[in-house]
Amino acid sequence: MALSHIARLHADEIRNHDWSDAPFRADRAGHDRADDGGRGDQLTQPETDNIRMNVMWVTAQVLGFQDPNFDVYEFAEACGVETRTRSGRPDGSILAGIRLLNDRYARPGTRDYGDRY
Repeated sequence: MALSHIARLHADEIRNHDWSDAPFRADRAGHDRADDGGRGDQLTQPETDNIRMNVMWVTAQVLGFQDPNFDVYEFAEACGVETRTRSGRPDGSILAGIRLLNDRYARPGTRDYGDRY
């Protein structure tokens, strides 16, 4: 299933952003250390991947709540997040990072699994 237009735009922005110094600076959308000379502290690759995954999860929570056809694995892949285990199976941690109960996403900012907006 194809991502919605809005989900694709979010994924493009998340994937494009250089998250390697995210805890150390507030920066513009699409930040790239190559554009600013790469000054300052930088995260390791696993730390950078964790930041990207957290941003993906927060965005996926809203998109999943709004769109009944949303596929969190497809979105995570589009964001540049690894979605498979070493053996090639879907990684269950992708689902573990969102508030989902009986195929219903919790309302953003709550633990309420009621109706969508």
